[in-house]
Amino acid sequence: MVIPHENSDIKSVNCAVITVSDTRTFDTDISGKIAQEMLIDARHKVIHYEIIKDEPKQIKSLLINLASNQLLNCVIFTGGTGISSRDNTYDIISQMLEKTLSGFGEIFRYLSYQEIGSRSMASRATAGLYNGKIVFSLPGSSNAVKLGLEKLIIPELTHLVTEINKG
Repeated sequence: MVIPHENSDIKSVNCAVITVSDTRTFDTDISGKIAQEMLIDARHKVIHYEIIKDEPKQIKSLLINLASNQLLNCVIFTGGTGISSRDNTYDIISQMLEKTLSGFGEIFRYLSYQEIGSRSMASRATAGLYNGKIVFSLPGSSNAVKLGLEKLIIPELTHLVTEINKG
């Protein structure tokens, strides 16, 4: 069980989970299901879930639309963070972030290195702020999603949202 950050008044965060994939469906999206289950188990709410193609215009448009939702605090993307020609998520998200949390990607790759070795250098996991929302972008593998949520996102999510809301 994850204990909310002690300096946070927020106990539950409203999240969106977005799977970026050219091949996954609602039936085959294991990573999206894992992300939702882990967030719900940590007492957060998933108020939006969607699978979109790895197309720059779709990624950008969806983030803009989600960020206009006043009820939403956090957007978690899975997929599209590698280096193949079809991996566009990082490129779009990193251009849109107003503030970056460079430590997220650094720590994610460090933790990933401990599990999969030097292959972790190809991950372009990132996080930051866009239009008052915390945005995370994780690789699409189920192990990467578990790692990112368990070790980084869930332990700090309420604290990060509290900090953003200080205005």
